[in-house]
Amino acid sequence: MKPAHLRIFPDPILRKKTQPVTSFDRSLLKLIARLVRVMKSQPHGIGIAAPQIGVLKAVAVVDVSKRDPKAKRLVLVNPVILERREPEARKEGCMSLPDYTAFLKRHKWVRFRWQDERGKHHEKISAGIEAVCVEHEVDHLSGVLFIDHVTCLKTDLFPRISAS
Repeated sequence: MKPAHLRIFPDPILRKKTQPVTSFDRSLLKLIARLVRVMKSQPHGIGIAAPQIGVLKAVAVVDVSKRDPKAKRLVLVNPVILERREPEARKEGCMSLPDYTAFLKRHKWVRFRWQDERGKHHEKISAGIEAVCVEHEVDHLSGVLFIDHVTCLKTDLFPRISAS
């Protein structure tokens, strides 16, 4: 496995499609732990996908508890979005494109299924920031970045203003 540092655009691995996980073993648990560690090391980290640390496996972590105290961390293995509803324009950023945000359309509501770290199947409906984060991370697993959804890079992409 590659080192657990965060890959930054235009790193070519961010554009590659991941492979499904077929072995639910110790190496998967180590990958998940690395994802959580790198995500927590980033000030705005609420989600991360395996390609962001150089691993082409269909694994992502979503943890929006910084913004929604009732939310629980989701470990998504082989996730698939089944349904999306209520598109809305909102500002979004990505740890792999530091200092940039853009307005783009995501959905307020998504229904998706995934496997957990043991291979057990789950299905859930998420709303709000969790729905947006799930969409964002599932996109990463297909080599899609948030900037691919921006309609006008010239006017919509701009540096994130720090809250310091």
